[in-house]
Amino acid sequence: MTREEKLTIFKETGALQEGHFLLSSGLHSNIYFQCALVLQYPKYAELFAREIADFFKDFDFETVISPALGGILVGQEVARLLNKRSIFTERSDGFMTLRRGFTLKENERVLICEDVVTTAKSTKEVLEVVQKFGGVAIGLGSIVDRTKEKPDQDFPFFSTIKITAETFNPDNCPLCNQEIPIIKPGSRK
Repeated sequence: MTREEKLTIFKETGALQEGHFLLSSGLHSNIYFQCALVLQYPKYAELFAREIADFFKDFDFETVISPALGGILVGQEVARLLNKRSIFTERSDGFMTLRRGFTLKENERVLICEDVVTTAKSTKEVLEVVQKFGGVAIGLGSIVDRTKEKPDQDFPFFSTIKITAETFNPDNCPLCNQEIPIIKPGSRK
């Protein structure tokens, strides 16, 4: 599938939004990917997850781990396609952790899956959890890569679509200067 065909799916489902957005990173942007709107359709969830699964199918790992909330559907679908276990991290008292009885074994190999990567902050938080349990991350798969530069990690990063989206520091945001109302669409408070 071409990049343009993927973008068409995002636009048709309302997942690619334009406006003035406050990202989880604290940065502002003129576009936002609300992947939940594309993932609500199982055929698209499978389509995008299959690309990630195909990339990582020959890697040696046991578990897919994702950050709540956005990464859960991606991780679950990738794990289903590869017949792997799927778990997720979530925030408790402001820190990413494993809850609900989830755990990792020492040296357990995991694939981190996300919906959108912008600054890789959530990825780093998930990686810290994996390392705390003695696990080993073997890769990062995401539907959308919005990063300006490659995240600092020692494993492969694959995304189904790379898009360069402008981000602005809140102190120097042209959208704020134009007094365009800001929207905080993400799940992180």
